[in-house]
Amino acid sequence: MSIAIIINPVAGGIPPGQARARAELASAVVASCGERADVFVTERRGHARELAQAAVLGGARCVLAWGGDGTLNEVTCALAFQPVPLGIIPAGSGNGLARELGVDFRPERAIAEALRASPRAIDLGEVNGRLFANVAGVGIDAFIAEEFDRRGSNRRGFSGYVAVAAKALFTYRPRHYAIATPAGRFESRAILVTIANSAQFGNGARIAPDARVDDGRLDLVVVEERARWRTVCSLPRLFNGTLAGMQGCSIRQIERTTIESNQPMVFHVDGEPVDGGTRLEVRVHPAALQVAVR
Repeated sequence: MSIAIIINPVAGGIPPGQARARAELASAVVASCGERADVFVTERRGHARELAQAAVLGGARCVLAWGGDGTLNEVTCALAFQPVPLGIIPAGSGNGLARELGVDFRPERAIAEALRASPRAIDLGEVNGRLFANVAGVGIDAFIAEEFDRRGSNRRGFSGYVAVAAKALFTYRPRHYAIATPAGRFESRAILVTIANSAQFGNGARIAPDARVDDGRLDLVVVEERARWRTVCSLPRLFNGTLAGMQGCSIRQIERTTIESNQPMVFHVDGEPVDGGTRLEVRVHPAALQVAVR
């Protein structure tokens, strides 16, 4: 049985020519561990999912995704509800799931640790049929994801994300949502409605400080905006774990919810924007993904 390694050649905004160096490093590390690697480089959106599906059918014992949260999402969709585990080599703009799972950011260490790890199960979330491993949502984060996606691969990377986010803070306007959970229905004029499987967006920004990837629940985070200056002044709360104390913020643990708006919504799954309708159906899938992490 082999190890499949799927590389996004432009993850993190690096020059495409570095894909060969990544492939050579991956093969060498796997060989040093006494195993054989089949290394693939993605060529387009959706290709990582196709490659991961083929790897499962070909008998791979583990599939490693070298890229950011979007690459992980594609591979996750192929490995969901399967016994083949996901390994992570973080190389994106946020790397939220990798950070939450404690993955080493040195590629050679991440690969070696994934090969030695005993796989563990984590939950997955679903929004209108689209799976996610880290976070999903509507509002300003989906708006930022959509704007970031439009920039193209040559203008991505962390600095590009920061530029898009900074602009959004001054241009995005809250929308009205009706949200229903088993505990009841409420309405909110929110700047952000996030469904979190893990605690953070990425880069240490903890949107749901108490979320756990293996508790069988999702954290529904709703941030109402009272004034833009208050929102901006509250940003440090994302990084010190005190977001729940922000005025207008509520966090609920859920297994299902629906989100409605009077206009079609753009939502995101693990940072990838998706055009949705006026109603979003959300649910959790407990223990749906095996991950190879230490």
